[in-house]
Amino acid sequence: MTIEINNLTRKKVEQKFLKGLAKKVLKGENRKKEISIVFVSKNKIRELNKKYRKKDEVTDVLSFGDDLNEIVICPVIIKSKKELKEVLIHGILHLLGYEHSKKMEEKEKYYLKSV
Repeated sequence: MTIEINNLTRKKVEQKFLKGLAKKVLKGENRKKEISIVFVSKNKIRELNKKYRKKDEVTDVLSFGDDLNEIVICPVIIKSKKELKEVLIHGILHLLGYEHSKKMEEKEKYYLKSV
């Protein structure tokens, strides 16, 4: 299980903490996956959101599954460490195939409480 973090912004990110959280969720879901977490600017995430989701707006997180296994986060949008944990957990669950549902919400709450 490899977690790669690429910070393409000037915002400081706690790589050790983020890797630990990602590994905890993957282990909890009994999945061995290599994922990449990328931090980008508001302009970049807006561009990606428009291109892949046809939504011309800034968002906090995007997940790209299949072979890419990448989570893209815009740290400027995120206001707290708790919110960062929430979007990372949310993104990982999407990579694992979960869609927005009651089950996904329950898993998000569970992992949020466990860190």
